[in-house]
Amino acid sequence: MESQTIVEALLLGLLEGLTEFIPVSSTGHILLAGHFLGFESTGKAFEILIQLGAILAILSVYFSKLWQMLIKLPSDPQTRHFVIGILLAFLPAAVIGALAHDFIKTILFESPRLICIMLIIGGVVLLVVDRMNLKPVFHDVERFPLGLYLKIGLFQCLSLIPGTSRSGSTIVGALLMGVDKRAAAEFSFFLAMPTMVGAFAFDLYKNRNVLTSADVPIIAVGFVAAFVTALFVVRYLLDYVSRKGYSLFGWWRLVVGIVGLAALTVWG
Repeated sequence: MESQTIVEALLLGLLEGLTEFIPVSSTGHILLAGHFLGFESTGKAFEILIQLGAILAILSVYFSKLWQMLIKLPSDPQTRHFVIGILLAFLPAAVIGALAHDFIKTILFESPRLICIMLIIGGVVLLVVDRMNLKPVFHDVERFPLGLYLKIGLFQCLSLIPGTSRSGSTIVGALLMGVDKRAAAEFSFFLAMPTMVGAFAFDLYKNRNVLTSADVPIIAVGFVAAFVTALFVVRYLLDYVSRKGYSLFGWWRLVVGIVGLAALTVWG
């Protein structure tokens, strides 16, 4: 195991945790950074499997709330409504992602120029939506209509294109349908749990015959780094977007996308 590979895994893990829950596309950032670092993971599994660190970060922050939901689930209609809503939002991307898995991993993941373009397009969309005079009518993630959960889930399907952003697509979709900024971000947290667990489990299964013991230290380093940085982001993101909105992340996407395209043009 080369120390350089471990350092690269550490850097990519930190990047994953920093970007997973903000609308800038963590997968797009990792794939671009990996491209310029010359980092190659077995079956492109590293980029998906280290998301488990980010999953555990959000589970640790929301553990008390999730535990209370589990206790109340058999007897409380509102809790059941919310759980059903999360499942409805999760299903579209789960089905399409499973059916298109090989195309996504072998074609879309191998196109850094596409990632840069999607970062730029998503940045423009985020800036426009953040400046729109939207009148939110939904403020409590547990009380959305079931149809709204499903519509947000359909928006999440856009994130199957790397560079689009899972949180970005769900947040923009929610904002356009009348959800306030804080609730849009919070629901993207809850929707991330089944989505990322499902992606982790499915990718691990698909790569079960190509991953070796040599891949374990690299994935472990990325996992720990992603957990630490994601923990910080989850704790402070909701308060930030409640006060400042999403324009910072729109500009972030534009800068990364433009710089990425320029670098690809110069270095390939």
